[in-house]
Amino acid sequence: MLKEKIMKKVYVGMSADVFHHGHVNIINEAGKHGDVIVGLLNDKAVAGHKRLPYLNWENRKKIIENIKGVTEVFEQLEWDYAPTILKYKPDYMVHGTDWLQGPLAPYRDLAIKALESYGGKLIEVEYTKDVSSTELSLKQRVIGTTPDIRKATLRRLLDAKDMTRIMEAHNPLSALILENLIVNQNGKSEQFDGFWSSSLTDSTSQGKPDIEALEINSRLSNINNIFDVTTKPLIMDADTGGKIEHFELNVRSMERLGISAVIIEDKKGLKKNSLFGNEVKQEQENKEYFAKKIEAGRASRISENFMVIARIESLILEKGINDAIERANTYVDVGVDGIMIHSKKNTPDEIFEFSKIFRKNHKFIPLVSVPSTYNAVTEDELVKNGFNIVIYANQMLRAAYPAMHKVAESILKNGRSLEVDKDLIKIKKILELIPGTK
Repeated sequence: MLKEKIMKKVYVGMSADVFHHGHVNIINEAGKHGDVIVGLLNDKAVAGHKRLPYLNWENRKKIIENIKGVTEVFEQLEWDYAPTILKYKPDYMVHGTDWLQGPLAPYRDLAIKALESYGGKLIEVEYTKDVSSTELSLKQRVIGTTPDIRKATLRRLLDAKDMTRIMEAHNPLSALILENLIVNQNGKSEQFDGFWSSSLTDSTSQGKPDIEALEINSRLSNINNIFDVTTKPLIMDADTGGKIEHFELNVRSMERLGISAVIIEDKKGLKKNSLFGNEVKQEQENKEYFAKKIEAGRASRISENFMVIARIESLILEKGINDAIERANTYVDVGVDGIMIHSKKNTPDEIFEFSKIFRKNHKFIPLVSVPSTYNAVTEDELVKNGFNIVIYANQMLRAAYPAMHKVAESILKNGRSLEVDKDLIKIKKILELIPGTK
């Protein structure tokens, strides 16, 4: 009888990003019924439904395979348990009761159906009520993260997700909103994967023109303040990158801070916002010189986790697809870590034309889209056309201005603030957003 029990195969599926005693309870219960095999969700499976785990799969595996009672840990490729059940055909599956309702409930139904197809059984363990992975994750955000962990996260996201979603944050409060915002729909937890530090919104929020008026140390200081209260990765807009010698030094400063990537544009002279196009005088940099800048920036970094991405302005300056492709090929030849193709058209047609040609020869170089003017395009459409990163470059600042203007105008008109109360967030809610307030 004992031999028969040991021979039973008991399957447990988990992500185990924040491993706690609730997981131990599940494994201990599973061990009562036979040999425990753990399907450990890989980064891609987790990131498709919620935030990317703090630890990569290999490190999470090292933790789980050293837990008493676990006989095997294998990579689970899908959030849905059913394919894994049908592949391994365990005698039992053990899961907590937290999936009886809510977004996990449909996956419970699929798991039961898969088990019943060959006679497997489901064992449900009472959910450990005094612990929550979500709460532990929130506490982790208060503690913060390290520059190296944050810096490496963007590359992990690119490996794990079809589309990495980046949003502009011009100060710590806007970044905190993005850090904590989660929308649950279709069984997934949708959220922003990281931040965009825009020279436009940084300058504008300080009342300065977008002409590189803010020096690099001011930009980095603002990013450091954002990093003080958040944990997600950040991509920095560094305009042209400046002189090669200065860019090399600045790359080291960005990398030390924990920035994941820098995007530089292939223009020269006094900075003018790209959305003006040829309405103002803008000159594109010689592609060979710009390639040297990319090469120098990459050579000056300490870790390959830091990415140097080239922003191509050919379409903005109406030089055509062929010029954009030539420049992209030149930048790829010197090892660029990604290409951002910029456009001020109101449809994505020309960037899709670019991506179609580019992808014929460069299947794995990350492609970045910034749909400020062609904003009807969906993320799914961008993925289908070969893009990996979408940056919403200025929406947070553009939302803040009209809201503040409306409130100030109402107070002036009414001689009091009562009328605007309905449009305002409670101060307590803002305070609750700030780490360490309570």
